[in-house]
Amino acid sequence: MTTEHEQIAVAGEGSAAAAPDVMRLSAGVEVRGASAAQAFAAVRSAAARLEAALRGAGVAGEDLRTSELSLGPEYEAYPRVSGYRAAQGVEAVVRDLAVADRVVDAVAGVGEEARLGGVSFELSDPSGALAQARERAFRDAAAKAAEYARLAGRPLGRVVSVTEETRGGPQPMAFAAMAAEDRSSVSPGRQTLSVGVRVVYAFGDAVPVTPGSGGR
Repeated sequence: MTTEHEQIAVAGEGSAAAAPDVMRLSAGVEVRGASAAQAFAAVRSAAARLEAALRGAGVAGEDLRTSELSLGPEYEAYPRVSGYRAAQGVEAVVRDLAVADRVVDAVAGVGEEARLGGVSFELSDPSGALAQARERAFRDAAAKAAEYARLAGRPLGRVVSVTEETRGGPQPMAFAAMAAEDRSSVSPGRQTLSVGVRVVYAFGDAVPVTPGSGGR
């Protein structure tokens, strides 16, 4: 068993870029009415049109999720109510980016009640990119350990422990620049997955210098 004094701990970092293949779209409808019942009925009708439009654009029913449902008064001068506002939001998961533009256009086609909250992109299966990032992180740590061992004049021994360190969540992602050749209005660009690793090595036994081996 090695003690802490016979170990060296180093941190390594690695990353890998990949093209996202899933888009999440946040959309919804918003209406105003003279009464709560009128506003609520109108927003439910508009929401049904929005859902039908998204389905027609290629979004599967199981990939639609209600994300907001609200109803409340609006005041001309409190406590005088001037009307009621109702809103219903939906999150759509687009698994075929070839229809991404069509899906966005479908939201706009619902009418003046439509609201578009934005889009985000992700990888449906990040395991391949993460494996590549982990390998690069470990190699980075190994290279640092070898350098420190050389500076300490000790041979590098076995790996004692490996700990993966995440930053900002289990799958840190950062958007890279959008592809210049993509002429669609919606471009996923590329995402970079990063992994940090802490590796602890044992120092090997120093090689003694014997007479006649070149030492002085």
